Amino acid sequence: MSGEIKIKEVETRKVEARRLGIHSHVTGLGLDKSLKAIDVADGLVGQKEAREAAGIIVHLIRQGKRPGHGLLLVGPPGTGKTAIAIGMARELGQDVPFVAISGSEIYGLTIRKSEFLRQAIRRSIGVRIKETKEVYEGEVIELDIEKEPYPYNPYVQVATGAIITLATKDETKTLEVGERIANKLLEIPVRIGDVIEIDAETGWITKIGRAAGRGLTSKGKTGEYRIARIVERPSGPVRKTKTVTHTITLHDIDIANIRFHRGLLFREEEISDEIRQKVDEYVNELIKDHRAELVPGVLFIDEAHMLDVESFAFLSRALEEEFAPILVLATNRAITTVKGTDTKSPHGIPIDMLDRLLIARTKFPTRDEIMKILEIRAEAEDLKISSDALEMLADIGEKYSLRHASQLLLPAKVVAETMGDSTIEPKHIERVRSIFVDTRESVEYLKNELSRDPFLAEFLR
Repeated sequence: MSGEIKIKEVETRKVEARRLGIHSHVTGLGLDKSLKAIDVADGLVGQKEAREAAGIIVHLIRQGKRPGHGLLLVGPPGTGKTAIAIGMARELGQDVPFVAISGSEIYGLTIRKSEFLRQAIRRSIGVRIKETKEVYEGEVIELDIEKEPYPYNPYVQVATGAIITLATKDETKTLEVGERIANKLLEIPVRIGDVIEIDAETGWITKIGRAAGRGLTSKGKTGEYRIARIVERPSGPVRKTKTVTHTITLHDIDIANIRFHRGLLFREEEISDEIRQKVDEYVNELIKDHRAELVPGVLFIDEAHMLDVESFAFLSRALEEEFAPILVLATNRAITTVKGTDTKSPHGIPIDMLDRLLIARTKFPTRDEIMKILEIRAEAEDLKISSDALEMLADIGEKYSLRHASQLLLPAKVVAETMGDSTIEPKHIERVRSIFVDTRESVEYLKNELSRDPFLAEFLR
């Protein structure tokens, strides 16, 4: 597959294509001007205390202040810790880097733990560069993304190209774009009604916001169901010359330099301090010349209790440096052993590190919140679901877990389609519930089965 940048103006075609990741609908923290959480906004539901805590940290960062080493989110699994971290990045800007890793990833690496964390930190720091360029700008009114099986995994679809129609107040233009831009359209993701900007030379896509009049959900809800920044449709021609900004990360620049010197870089190759020092000097020159600005992003480390004492020591030092991201840690452990020591500590984090973190709590959602979250997920996935089926899923989420209930949405759609139905009904939910069980049920099942055999019952002791 070629990586060539391709943009060609063609005649209009009318098709819509959509694809969303699990947190693609999160566009901010959903706060009002007084930093109070709106019940449902920017793709987030409930968790007001944690969202407001994150909002205060974002506010301080905007003022150029760093509140300690960062934020620690503590709460049970499936309570939205990752979504809040993503909301912090989106609140700071759509181009602000967000990097998510798990504490357990430091084990089994072919590179040093400190190098892995260093690369994660530098992927979390952006350099925003201003340039005058030719761009295509407008509201997306039609979108057709062509796909084919991925050569290395035929069950995965990848984009091979796309037809996209952009409209301003004065002009409408249809573009045929190559696979790199098409895959970026899927990754962001771009939907009908979004106002975007495409760099005519590099193909870089910036999502500016949601066109006025397109901010409504399919159910006509506004205000508390805010899902994006509302902007006016641009005026003038679709293709224009304007001053644009694009953001690359320090790690991207590191990679470009090491490729220049070595020709090829694998993902788990170490980068020398000499190259990083030269990159930092180059970036400093750009900043001093007012050609660029530094954009601290968000480094989110889930399962923070899995990090060892060496990793915490490295993070503590690295976050004191001039170029440092916003650190958000998450854990669902109370008191546990700090990895690499025999010492128990709150959340498995060394006390000296813990004392420099602000801590916020996430809580199990209420039934009403579960209902709203499932409704948003169904809408984000473009699923038609009846109110009775939604009520049934909410009951499952309340009894077992929100995560389990939300994971049943797509299987229920498959069952509905095989039965010739276009809307998910209670019978489809019942079908998938009879096949897929929750963790609690699977544990209870094994206990009962093993207890029947005296030999296997030894595993229960």
